[in-house]
Amino acid sequence: MKDINLRFANTILLFSAILFFSCNTENEMLSTKSVIVTSEAGKKMAQKDNFEFISGNPEGVIIEVKPEVRKQEIDGIGSSFTEASAFVLAHLTPDQRNEVMKNIFSDQGANFSLTRTHIGACDFCVDGKYSYLDKAGDTELSSFSLENDIKGFSKSRFPYLEDEAYDLLPMIKEALEIKSQQADNELKIVASAWTAPSWMKDIEDWFIKGTPENNYQGTGGSLKKEYEETYADYLIKYLKEYKKEGVDIWGITPVNEPHGNNGQWESMHFTPESQRDFIKDYLGPRLTNDLSEEVKLLIYDQNRDGLEHWTDVILGDPDAAKYTYATAVHWYESTHKVYEEEFEKVNAKFPDHGIIHTEGCIDDLGKPAPDGILDPEKFQEKNWFMNDAFWWNKNATDWAYTATWPGVNAEEHPIYTPVHRYARNIIVSIDHWLKGWIDWNVVLDHNGGPNHVGNFCGAPIMINTETKEVYYTPIYYVLAQLSKTIRPGDIAVQTNTDKANLDADAIHTCATINDQNLLTIQILNTTKESIPVSLKISNQFAKMNIDANALETIQIQL
Repeated sequence: MKDINLRFANTILLFSAILFFSCNTENEMLSTKSVIVTSEAGKKMAQKDNFEFISGNPEGVIIEVKPEVRKQEIDGIGSSFTEASAFVLAHLTPDQRNEVMKNIFSDQGANFSLTRTHIGACDFCVDGKYSYLDKAGDTELSSFSLENDIKGFSKSRFPYLEDEAYDLLPMIKEALEIKSQQADNELKIVASAWTAPSWMKDIEDWFIKGTPENNYQGTGGSLKKEYEETYADYLIKYLKEYKKEGVDIWGITPVNEPHGNNGQWESMHFTPESQRDFIKDYLGPRLTNDLSEEVKLLIYDQNRDGLEHWTDVILGDPDAAKYTYATAVHWYESTHKVYEEEFEKVNAKFPDHGIIHTEGCIDDLGKPAPDGILDPEKFQEKNWFMNDAFWWNKNATDWAYTATWPGVNAEEHPIYTPVHRYARNIIVSIDHWLKGWIDWNVVLDHNGGPNHVGNFCGAPIMINTETKEVYYTPIYYVLAQLSKTIRPGDIAVQTNTDKANLDADAIHTCATINDQNLLTIQILNTTKESIPVSLKISNQFAKMNIDANALETIQIQL
């Protein structure tokens, strides 16, 4: 009955909006409420001049927005809580740290609304290799403890620390406290375990690294059949214990990256079939029966190229699908492809289940690229990346840039522009049914860590833990601009772009509308020249120029 009433209410809202829009465009010309730009030229969420619409038929590059064609509801945009992020923030004074946290979570800052955290250890931990239940054979969960998320770090070991008590759970609580002080206070948290406690797995270890002798084929192992029920209990216990700490987890995935990571760090394998059975036999019923508040179940949680197969197996089974809210995806299979065709196919098959991006980052940060892309000597400097130009140009490579092993296509991993990868991925995904987008570590140190296995990556905010310098990368400003203008509850609407003679990657766009009929249009220009564009809505259009190498956000009150 609740779903029926919600659909009825949304239908009434849609018809009201269509009627309002039709009357408005017939009687008066549209004008922009705000135009915001972040660009390589140095603009950071800067205001541009507003402009007005005229009647007629536009020519050239045309972006057409259809506010009356409604699509998916947005859950939010944001970044992630990790032990690594908390550790880095512990190197600031409480006042300095709170300023950074407000820039992340307050409505005066990025106002992130959708986030993620890890259940137990992941690679972005100081030491890793822990769970909340490390006592082997404790199927009653009597030794379960959140101590590793609370205990903090020692100044005797880390002399530049400012706050020994700060850790993952205190970081989450600080974000919630910031949110509690404002009207727009929504903060959804998705939790993912990288692995079950090691004793529950067939390898009885956190991971086994590959060697040259076996072509580096390591493993994270798989859950033992006899511990499937215990692992479901473990995940439910985590949700309950976090709730006791005042933290309501919004969503959960059975495991991060079920294909594994070749034994490079904590991981655990599922197949689509074994995850389907785990959900319908154990985790799904536990979520339904053991928790009075709804926690949303997200399946898969790995690269976009596997999306269709995993949804066919799990969402194609009614007994598993009934417990599932959305499919979680990552972006690491390509540095430029968004896989929007996969999104369209999956949405056509399973329109009642959403898609949420739960992890993406600039991986392998700081590794010298061939062909002189970066001066190798720069990598000897601790803050070489504290330069906006790095993030706005083709300077980044990823894990598969020079891949030579079977099954990996290096052509999908060319050198890329970090800002473009973020903005393109978010904009194109929202234009093709994505409900939410989450970055990985929100804060990292000047090395791109800490990471207990040396998997250093970029983050929106990077801090030199020795000098206390805080660097807000261009990615921070791009994410902030998108987060502040695409809010939970907004609805994606149809866009059509005629790129005329432009390159296919030159321009990307999406649009959303809120319950106050505020239409928001996002436009990414990846080129080094400004692009003249005609923005068309109904029988009106406006001529505008999209700044070179920039993200522009146009808001129009309908």
